[in-house]
Amino acid sequence: MKKSAVIVFLGLSLMACKQDATSKIDVSRQIERTEVSLDQVDTPTDAKMDFEAIEWDFGNIDQGDVIEYAFRFTNSGSTPLIITNAKGSCGCTVPEWPRAPVAPGESGVIDVKFNSKGKKGKQNKRVTLTTNMVPSQQILTVKGQVNLKEE
Repeated sequence: MKKSAVIVFLGLSLMACKQDATSKIDVSRQIERTEVSLDQVDTPTDAKMDFEAIEWDFGNIDQGDVIEYAFRFTNSGSTPLIITNAKGSCGCTVPEWPRAPVAPGESGVIDVKFNSKGKKGKQNKRVTLTTNMVPSQQILTVKGQVNLKEE
């Protein structure tokens, strides 16, 4: 009998809480939505990075070797290119990039240093550049084979 009373009480409580939520909406305060296509949006910049290559295969190296590569690019856009950040996919891949804006028609270099200490086998590391381009990110890849050093 007690279980039945508890179930009836809970059922009535839930039904009492179930009110029509649409009656509580103040239609006069709603904002009208406007659809916009990408063609209607002004892009903040026309900077463009044209790379000689976005991928570098360093081939076979021995474990512990430190290698470097210079990714060369040109700003082929009509506005200055700003690189706000460059980040390697791990601590073994360290990029250096121009901190000053790269003017239209000018060239620049992203220097990437890869330290193979503690690495072995196939390696595929990424450097993600964050820029004022649309889209804002550019990916560079460093890959190759790290062989165990023979003693």
